[in-house]
Amino acid sequence: KTDYGQEEAIEVFGHDPRVYQTTVKEFIKDKNGNLKSAVLVKLQPEKDKKTGRMMMKEVAGSEYSVDVELVLIAAGFLGSESYVTKAFGVETNARTNVATPDGSFKTNVENIFAAGDMRRGQSLVVWAIREGR
Repeated sequence: KTDYGQEEAIEVFGHDPRVYQTTVKEFIKDKNGNLKSAVLVKLQPEKDKKTGRMMMKEVAGSEYSVDVELVLIAAGFLGSESYVTKAFGVETNARTNVATPDGSFKTNVENIFAAGDMRRGQSLVVWAIREGR
């Protein structure tokens, strides 16, 4: 289904911006340490022979790169998994949310920001949308 937001993006950029059944393999920085691109790989569902559960598996030879300037990570309504905060080196508060000064989205790491449930804990989606703007 394509809604008005995707239709606008298609009109502006000439293609649908949505990408399905992929995962990020790597982020690439330029010589100054700025985010430059992301390496993606396509995924396909396969049934695990031992458990019978459907699992997403990488499609061999399907890696490709996309230019990026900003990456937003959606981490779910329970806040951040500890491996995410550790990987980015951001501090957390007593509630295990990413710590930010009052009224700010800045973390203790330069150019890393937090919004929505990641920053405030489980809350209404309207807060996450507002903070993401």
